[in-house]
Parts: sequence; C-alpha cells; structure tokens
Amino acid sequence: MKVLLINGSARREGNTFTALSEIARQLQKHGLETEIVQLGNKPVRGCIACGQCMERGLGRCAFDDDACNRIVEKLEDADALIVGSPVYYGQPNGALLAVLQRVFFATGNKHQNKPVANVAICRRGGATAAFQTMNIMYQMLNMPMVTSQYWNIAYGREPGEVTQDAEGMQTMRTLADNMAWLLKKIHADGNLDYPEREEWQPTHFIR
Repeated sequence: MKVLLINGSARREGNTFTALSEIARQLQKHGLETEIVQLGNKPVRGCIACGQCMERGLGRCAFDDDACNRIVEKLEDADALIVGSPVYYGQPNGALLAVLQRVFFATGNKHQNKPVANVAICRRGGATAAFQTMNIMYQMLNMPMVTSQYWNIAYGREPGEVTQDAEGMQTMRTLADNMAWLLKKIHADGNLDYPEREEWQPTHFIR
C-alpha cells in the first residue's frame, strides 16, 4: 500500500516538508510505501470552469503546464493521500488550493473511499482556519478523513523549527499510525467492500 504526501509549500525543505517527513517515516514503520511530492514554486493555474476535463472525458485537467496532472497521475496509484500546507493569512497556500480544486474536479469520482488527511503548519495563528478550509473539500468526495490526537497542526517559522514542537510532531506520528491502521483494515482480506452509493440527486435552489 502506498500513501502520497503533497508538500503544498513553495519551500522545498521547510517546516511543512519536515512535518510530512515525520509522517512518512512513521508510515514506513508500518510497512507502507510513501512518496512526498513537491508543489514547488512555479506558477499554477486556477480552475476556469471550462469543463473540458469532463466533456472530453480526459480524466485529467485540460491544462497540462503545471503540477496538476503530475499529481493526478501519482494519486491514481496511491491508496491514501496526505496534504500539508503552510498558513498564509489564516488560509492554506492559494497555489495548493488551486491545484487541488482542479485535481478533484477532474478526477474526484475516482478517489471515493480513499483515506485522506490534511496538515497545517504555521508560525503563530490561523492554523485551525487553514486546516478547516482544507478539510471541506474531502467532505464532498466520500473520502474517509483520518484524524489524530489533536488537530493536525504544528508550529514553526524558520526551516526545521517545527521539530521543537514536541506535541505537534507527536500529532504527526499519531496521524500516521491512524492512517496505517485504517488502510490495513480496509485492505485486510483483499476484498474492498465499500458502501454502495445512491445515484446523486443534484438539487439546485434556482430553477
């Protein structure tokens, strides 16, 4: 089983990467394969609601000039997802949100029942707001959300400072333990007995 971790920070080896690395090490202790994907610091597009991903049955975003479709491809082969973001003005990195919105608009139906978790890293405040913003997306996609002993938050400013947050690092490891436990339960007998879904009944308020 494989867990894909996305570093939503422009800093390749900053505190978000450090927290995700702590999670990855703990997952590996449970025998799970991990990969950390860097969002990077190059420009990314926002969704323009062109609908081409659906109308043309692309299974990916129509724009292929940034990190979006690279993440789409890696997520297809992953059994679970963990996303980490720094906190900017009480919100996740805007570039990360732009990419994730495109990833799941184009491919969200493929990832039902795939466990997911988010991690927010901040200097001082705004982490809970950023964390809640990241969680909203997966609550619409039938993706089980993995919890920890506390909100998945850790604190640090300069690269590496997050390791001084003892409870934050423990929270990351507990998150990894819970993710490994859930994945093993899901795949225990090789029979992925997922819930049956009713046909979606979209109800619009303006008719």
